[in-house]
Amino acid sequence: MSIESRSEGQSPPLPSEITPRAAYRSRRELIKMAATGVAGTALAAWTLRDARAEWTRPGKLAPLAGQTSSVPGATTVEKLTSYEDITHYNNYYEFGTGKSDPAEYAHTLKTHPWSVRVEGLVEKPATYTLEDLMRLAPMEDRVYRLRCVEAWSMVVPWVGYSLSALIKAVRPLGSAKYVEYVTLDDPKTMPFVRSRVLDWPYVEGLRMDEAMHPLTLLAFGLYGEVLPNQDGAPVRVVVPWKYGFKSGKSLVKIRFT
Repeated sequence: MSIESRSEGQSPPLPSEITPRAAYRSRRELIKMAATGVAGTALAAWTLRDARAEWTRPGKLAPLAGQTSSVPGATTVEKLTSYEDITHYNNYYEFGTGKSDPAEYAHTLKTHPWSVRVEGLVEKPATYTLEDLMRLAPMEDRVYRLRCVEAWSMVVPWVGYSLSALIKAVRPLGSAKYVEYVTLDDPKTMPFVRSRVLDWPYVEGLRMDEAMHPLTLLAFGLYGEVLPNQDGAPVRVVVPWKYGFKSGKSLVKIRFT
């Protein structure tokens, strides 16, 4: 399992975390390119190519292809966490508090039809179907390390586009300071919503500048396929520099305040 969880100062690096000589040489060449000012797009293409070489599409769900992202920092040069681990070690309390509960119980989630209501301090409030959202901007491949406040992390190859594309489409008012996003709250398909572990529905948010950052992702897939239910299908937020609890899953509402 390539989920990282380590006490500080206790364990040596795993063999899989040691940079291979060939990769080191390639990265050294890229640093030289950066010094000459020609590395921008080449860096994104190189890192994505390196990541793609590690995996093939699992063949579990519908394919969802993305193009190479030109956003700086969109692809981390790290070993990917396996599809098996990404889909069987999850926090999704609507389906239980155990790490294996979402994989076991999230099959009850109905992701079609699906819509997301965008409202609040915007000029163009609207209800988007899933299909509307998937057509709003070109899909891109992004590889981010998702960190949990519980001291574990995963490197995930996501498919989606910058949340800013949707924000620009609804034209926030100048008075809008925050973007709030709401997860589905359905006791019929989410058995743990009946529990008192959290106040439902699950709500998180970002400052406007954070939501507009090009690395903040509206994700529809991972590993070249649509999102598995247990990973937040059919659409979620991914914020790579924040802990995972800020990355809301199965979104049904986005509100500007």
